[in-house]
Amino acid sequence: MARLQIFLAALWWGSLMAVGFVVVPLLFVHLDTSAIAGRMAAKLFTAQSWLSVACGLLLLLAARRQATDSANTPSIWVVGGVLLALLLELAVAPHIVARENLMLWHNLGSAFYLLQALCAAKALWQLSTVKTQVVAT
Repeated sequence: MARLQIFLAALWWGSLMAVGFVVVPLLFVHLDTSAIAGRMAAKLFTAQSWLSVACGLLLLLAARRQATDSANTPSIWVVGGVLLALLLELAVAPHIVARENLMLWHNLGSAFYLLQALCAAKALWQLSTVKTQVVAT
């Protein structure tokens, strides 16, 4: 179960990094127009949001099932990250796609995405630290 949790946290954090900080910027560099890149980025961010929700929920279920030491489970970070993913997908993204006050919604979405990445990183860090200590003893 511990390896599954680390795998899920790594998948969540790694996919956030890959999509948000590698793939999407490359779309805007290499596609013909920013409109085409924007449409593709929206689809990628939607997929990323649902992957984040799935990883987060599975992490919470795994932590609940294990339930050995609640002080060392990263559930607050996971819940925060999942809520940020849902806010991005259901509240922020529709405004960006509709091009309503684009600068405001894009900046808010970027901030939420970065905060979600920090939540995923903290969860991964906490899980890997705790599991490494258990293995070492």
